Parts: sequence; C-alpha cells; structure tokens
Amino acid sequence: MTKNNIKAHILGYPRVGAKRELKFALESFWRKEVPSDDLQNTAKNLRAEHWQKQQEAGLAFITSNDFSLYDHVLDHSVLFGAQPKRFNKKPFGEANPAPENAYFALARGNLEQPAMEMTKWFDTNYHYIVPELANDTQFSINVHDYLSQLDEAQKISKNVKPVLLGPVSFLYLSKARGINKLDLLDGLAQQYVYLLQELQLRKIEWLQIDEPIFALDLDDAWLKAFDRAYSWFRTSRPKLLLTTYFANVSRYQAFITSLPVDGIHIDLVRAPEQLGPWVNAIPSHWVLSAGVIDGRNIWRNDLDKTLALLDPWVKRLGDRLWIAPSCSLLHTPVTLAHEVKLDAEIKSWLAFADEKIIELSIIAKALNNGVDSVAQELAISRAAIASRNQSNRVHDTNVKARIAALSTLNENRVSTFELRAKAQKVRLNLPLLPTTTIGSFPQTPDIRAARAAFKKGDISQAKYDAEMEAHIAYAIAQQEEIGLDVLVHGEAERNDMVEFFGEQLAGYAFTQNGWVQSYGSRCVKPPVIYGDVHRPKPMTVDTASFAQSLSSRPVKGMLTGPITILQWSFVRDDQPRETTAMQLALAIRDEVEDLQKAGIAIIQIDEPALREGLPLQKAAWAQYLAWAVKAFKLSASIARDDTQIHTHMCYAEFNDILPAIAAMDADVITIETSRSAMELLDAFGEFSYPNDIGPGVYDIHSPRVPSVEAMEKLMKRAFDVVPVERLWINPDCGLKTRGWPETKTALENMVSVAKSLREQLA
Repeated sequence: MTKNNIKAHILGYPRVGAKRELKFALESFWRKEVPSDDLQNTAKNLRAEHWQKQQEAGLAFITSNDFSLYDHVLDHSVLFGAQPKRFNKKPFGEANPAPENAYFALARGNLEQPAMEMTKWFDTNYHYIVPELANDTQFSINVHDYLSQLDEAQKISKNVKPVLLGPVSFLYLSKARGINKLDLLDGLAQQYVYLLQELQLRKIEWLQIDEPIFALDLDDAWLKAFDRAYSWFRTSRPKLLLTTYFANVSRYQAFITSLPVDGIHIDLVRAPEQLGPWVNAIPSHWVLSAGVIDGRNIWRNDLDKTLALLDPWVKRLGDRLWIAPSCSLLHTPVTLAHEVKLDAEIKSWLAFADEKIIELSIIAKALNNGVDSVAQELAISRAAIASRNQSNRVHDTNVKARIAALSTLNENRVSTFELRAKAQKVRLNLPLLPTTTIGSFPQTPDIRAARAAFKKGDISQAKYDAEMEAHIAYAIAQQEEIGLDVLVHGEAERNDMVEFFGEQLAGYAFTQNGWVQSYGSRCVKPPVIYGDVHRPKPMTVDTASFAQSLSSRPVKGMLTGPITILQWSFVRDDQPRETTAMQLALAIRDEVEDLQKAGIAIIQIDEPALREGLPLQKAAWAQYLAWAVKAFKLSASIARDDTQIHTHMCYAEFNDILPAIAAMDADVITIETSRSAMELLDAFGEFSYPNDIGPGVYDIHSPRVPSVEAMEKLMKRAFDVVPVERLWINPDCGLKTRGWPETKTALENMVSVAKSLREQLA
C-alpha cells in the first residue's frame, strides 16, 4: 500500500486560555495591578502552549499570528498604520503612555476619545473592532509585533504557517467616511508586499491569507479588487493558502482560480457539496485544504462520515489534499480536560479545540496509513455517535406535540401598536422621553464571590438568595435616587443572559470552563442544547415580583429572546435550527404569560443576536427571517394590550432587515447608536419605523463617562429622525461590566439630559 502525505493544520486556536488566563491578565493590567511585562508574559506562555499542542498532535505546521491581546482585525489596523488620527493626541495625564495603553485605547476609548466601533464577525458571536479609514489615511507597515510573534514560533518549529487577514477583506470590513474604500487598495497592497518579503526572508514556506468575504454576496467591483490586490503578490513571497470559510464559495471559482495563490481552504462543514466542484476546478499545482472539522460547534466529528467524504478525492489529489477545521477554533472552548462535572454520556458526544486537533490527527493518519492504523480511535468515535443518536434523553414527546400544533397558534398580538400604546399610556403614565437602562447593573466582586461560594457549596440556597435580593434592593434604590422612570432589577443573580435561562430549561447541558471569547477580555460560556427544550417551571417570576415590590415605578421583567438563546448556545446539529428556535419560543412564551399574571407591566425580550443569525448570502435571508421573526412574535403574542413588550438589539447593522425588525412588533426597541453618532438611527427614520425606539446615548463598553452635553447632542440628533413622542433615552447596552461609581454618574447625566430636553420641548 502506498502511503499518502496528507497534511493536517488549523486556521487558528482560541486565545483566552483554558481557564481564561488572558482575560484575567488583561483586566489586571487595565486596573494597573500588574505591569505590561506580566501581561506580555502571559500572552507569550499561552502562545507557546498552543504551539506545543499542535506539535504533539503531529500537525504539519504550527499556526502563528492568530493570537491577539484584544482583536485580530484591530491588530491589522495597527500593523498597517491605519489607526484613526484622532488617537494621535496623547490623553491628558499620560505623557508617555505604554504601547499597550495606546493599543487598548483604540478598542476601549480613553478620557478624550471614544473607542472605535465594534461589530459582529460575520454570523458569529465574536466582535471585531472596525477599522476607520478616511481620505487622508496613509498606510505604513508596523511589523514589530507581527514578526516578534513569528520569531517566537520559529524558535519552536521550523514548520510555521503564519496567518494574515487579506487586503480585500480588511478594506471591505472597514468603515470609510466620504471615500470609496477601494481607492485605498493599492496603497494597502504595497504594505502587504513589504510584509510578504519579510516572511520570504524568514524562509516561511506557507502563509495563510484569510479572505472571509468570499462568504458574502460580492459585486464586480469587489471581485475585481482581488485581481488588483493580488497582482502585487506575484513574486518574493511565501506560498499563499487563500482561506475562505462560513459558506459555499464555488460561485467565485472563476475569480479565485485566476489569482496568483497556491491553494485554497474551503468550509466543508457549512457546505460539503462544494468539495467535488473545487477538486475539479483548482489548478494542478494548488493544494486544497478541506475544512472537515466543525470550528463553530462542539459536537464530536463523525470520523467515518468524514473519511467517506474525503476518500473519493484522496487518489485524485494525493499530497495536495490538506485537512483542517472549517474555520479558526477561536469560536470553540479550549479543552474538555477540565470538565470533571459534565455528564459522562453527554461529554462523550463533545469535542472542544484540543479534541478537534486530535480528531484531525486521526483523520490524517487514517488517510495516510489506512483505517486499520486508527481502528481503536474509530471504534470509540462510532460508539459515541451511536450513543447520541439512540439516547432517550434527546427526545421529548410532549415538546414535539407542541411544535406540531404551532400551526393552530396565532403568533400576532391581539391589537395594533396604536391601540396597545393607548392602553399602556394609561397603565404606565410615563413622561415624555422616558429613561431606562437595558437590564444589567454592575456585577460587583461581592456578587461574584457569592455566586462562586454557592457553586462550591460553601453557602446555602437560602443564603445565596438573600444576598442576591440585597443586591437587587440596592440596584432599585440607586435607580430611584438617580431618577430613572422605568427600572430594572439589575440581574445580580444572572451569570450570563443565556446561560442563566439555559440552566432552567430542559434539554441543556453546562460546562465549567467552556469559555469562548466574545471581544477583548469578555468571554461567554455558551450552554449546550443537546435535546428537546422546554421550561419545567417559571424562571424569573419570583425575582421580578420581589423587585417590583420595592418600587412604585414600573420594573421590567427581563428575558432573553429565543433567537439569541439559540445563537449564543452550542446548538444541536441533528435537527433544523428552526425547530429548536420554536421550542425556545414556546418556553419564553410560557414565562411571559407567568410574568404578566404576576402583575409585571413591562417585559423586555432581548434579541441582540437576531442580525447575527442572518445567513451570509441574501438568497437565504427570507427563509431565516420568516422563522426568526415568528419565534419572537410567538414568545411575545401572549401579552395583553396594556403589557408593554420591549426588545434590545446591539452592535450590528440593521439597515437591511428593518422590515423584519418592524414585523417583530415590539412596543419599544432599544438599539446601540452612540459609537456611530446616531448613524444607525437614520435608517430607522428613513424606514419610518412605526413603534417606540430608544437610541443608546452612551457606550457602556468604554470606561468613559459621557458628558451631559454629549448625550444631549445625540438626542437632539435623534429628534431629526424620530418623532419625540416615540423616543426613549437609555444606554447602548447592559451595565454588568462597569463599576457603580461611573455607572451612577453616567446615568445621572442621562437623566439630567431627559429633564433638560423635556423643559426645552415644553
């Protein structure tokens, strides 16, 4: 038997560490508790650990330059000298800021400048910092940090594959004011040339150059931009592996195969049907990297199925076939090794980043040496796949019956918004420009300590509940003192807006350390939907009723919407996502009904992930939006006319789905607008959004406390777009990551703005 030499590699590895080491190092540095050397040492140790794991698994390369202290797109803004010029001025009190402080100021803002904008990375829950470009942008290469990471990797292995975001995707994903971004392409490509020449001097054989925008609908101008940009890369460079993911990119074969690159990576988890067409299309000298391990989810790979997919093409491609995860493993937790409390059967169905690397090595060994060489590993895989397929705990006949009966259930509110608004005005009696917050208040050290003690069993349920009630009472008292019109209980008892609900729903499993980076130091621990979902008992009614008993002002009941729970969980892959969404919608509907019966007059159903779930290609939008909107309406339509339904959305572009957002028919929507200076609100105005809207007036992801003048300016800008009587005043998002002193000052400023504007309007 002739042995193959099929290479296995990864596109990127999670940055945060198995126990969030990077998060804690970052936050200690930001609090000025440790010097920059400590932060950099933590980062260096993490990188070395990641590379060692790849070496031990026998991967053909160790992948470098996928690590970032905050965000890889922000790193490219710095790498190519595209930092906004407004940050050139040193902030007051920082005569010689550390390089890290200047870098973090871009993402987090400083005393004088707001942070750069942040938005979702395609259809993931990862957020990237949006590059800001202008007509005076002059790209200039700053290679020190990039090459330093590469040098570290080359000391560990001679087979290093660095990662670079491609020039066309970098421009496409950026924001430019008053210019055509493509006018900057040649200047940017020249800087890439300098970097590629440096990599050539360092004897780098392969460079992974990511062009993820091939997953999108591109017009001719952007497609031609690839020819223009890559024409600069014909000489003095490593071999280029053009990396695509998240979609079928076969429709762009003619463009891609004409580029001066040496191979392509394709996502065969999202689009396995594209494998054959690509094998037939690639030039004879190209490699094809097959993304066969799911980089977006945590289910164990069906190794037999994967080998069957690849086997017909092994003889055809030989050593030109590489295997990899579908995308960077950034979107998965690090390892199952620390999951000592996870149910053993469910654990056997899962694979995190480290386990996915092992799966890759098994597939490579089977393809190279024959299946007999991995017979034991294949047997373990088959047993786990069979266990999941046959498990009784996955299916619930009552849930399936409710889903089957959905066709008989009306998903619309009983009355129109106009009639509901009149009933709500009578019940709530709110002033013009009502003030509120989005839901959460600071998760203080005391709150976290109590939660940790409860999880360890150090305090009783009664003691924990009493501590949470004390924090809720404090939040209510602070809001009354500030003068907010509509209050929230502050969510002290909630570890995460999705995990909290998942813990109370059937069909969910939870990890101890399944952390995934959302942005910067912010990590989430998505729960795992492994079976049919339903609500065994009320989840928030007692807490909402307690909070409402403390105030005569309305206190919102706070729920996470079905699409956000779906998007921010690891979702089962053995049934359509639509079916799981409807199961979640029925669970939230039951909760809305019980909150309403308990006398809660305002219920907020957050759906920040609605836009995130949108398919990347427009041909699939209508189908998704139909069931996503149906899920929200199904959860809310049980509400009476005088029960006010709010929803919240943030950090995404909504312009192109406004009809769907309007169709959700929430009485009030709150959105993020402060970083974009109310630009997002323009689209709502042009669309004539019919219901009430609360444009965020300050950025809660920045430590800056906005001034009264700044917030008033934003609200007056909103007056030009939305009728005053339909406007609310609120922050951009929840306040759990902020501290109480800055939170209270900012909200006092916000209430002052509302009072001042009411006087001016009177």
